[in-house]
Amino acid sequence: MAENYKNILITGGCGFIGSNFIRHLYKRYPNYKIFNLDALTYAGNTENLADIEKDGMASKGERRYQFLKGDVCDALFLGNLFAEQKFETIVHFAAETHVDRSIFNVSDFVRTNIDGTHALIAASRKYKIPRFIHISTDEIYGSVPEGVSKENAALKPSNPYSTSKACADLLVQSYINTHNAPAIIVRGSNNFGTYQYPEKLIPLAITNIIENEKIPIHGNGEHKRRWLHVEDFCEALDMVMHRAPLGSIYNVSGEEKSNMEILSIIAKVLGVDLDAYKTHTNDRPGADYRYAPDSTKINKELGWSPRHSINEDMPHIVSWYRNNEDWWRKIKAKKEYRDHYLKQSLAQWY
Repeated sequence: MAENYKNILITGGCGFIGSNFIRHLYKRYPNYKIFNLDALTYAGNTENLADIEKDGMASKGERRYQFLKGDVCDALFLGNLFAEQKFETIVHFAAETHVDRSIFNVSDFVRTNIDGTHALIAASRKYKIPRFIHISTDEIYGSVPEGVSKENAALKPSNPYSTSKACADLLVQSYINTHNAPAIIVRGSNNFGTYQYPEKLIPLAITNIIENEKIPIHGNGEHKRRWLHVEDFCEALDMVMHRAPLGSIYNVSGEEKSNMEILSIIAKVLGVDLDAYKTHTNDRPGADYRYAPDSTKINKELGWSPRHSINEDMPHIVSWYRNNEDWWRKIKAKKEYRDHYLKQSLAQWY
């Protein structure tokens, strides 16, 4: 008898967090058939899920993972897909996410993050998708010098990226309030882990040290973030996906550390003197100095709390990048990466 699968759609599943979440679902829920919709822009990489693809090819039964190349802004494509597959849940990761890039090219962020979210939730409403989970970010709260940001805090985004994500967040809220859309919003903090695009601080620092290259640091490096292991974020999303009340908003955050503290931990694991590798550049315009999302709500309502710690897990993260040099060297060799890295490392914001 054929397996009674539940169809799950993940958008942006070839990115860092999306690919980790697909792996999490695939291994934990054998009755889920997972569709990964990704446009494969610069940060989307099908190699992030090569193990899942290989497992699917080896399976004797029906394949439980399917990659679909497509654009979340394409309403016609979405309509045809939704009519055919009857999805149980949509988890919407697809987004332009790099603050530095948003300074250079605002239009891509407006299109993908706002227009794409609108096309997706409108199609979800039309085809009566039972559950829509929107992945937002703590950056929509803006810089928080003191205290914490709870889910009802004012949104004060500081740059084009966070502004586009705040617009998308509010758009989903409007569908919840106006159309009773069965949606949930999750605002994550800075994730770290395996398969992270090497423009981001942690993989950039690890790979640059391995290559004996300097690490460009914005400003004095004392910007503070709440660092969260991607596996902890995936656990939180799992709980939200299966147990959270519709209409909910949750912060999901980790340990607060400055960029310099993070770099010091990495240097210690790699056994190098950080002073020999760091180089300070001009800070980005409108830089946020501290994010502080409060995860009390998801802890009380769903029982989630992070299990990983930066100090304990950094050796494993460093080891993964050491053992997967082919993966990140391919990315860093691409012209698209090199051109942006040059601007970033020289702080060429305009």
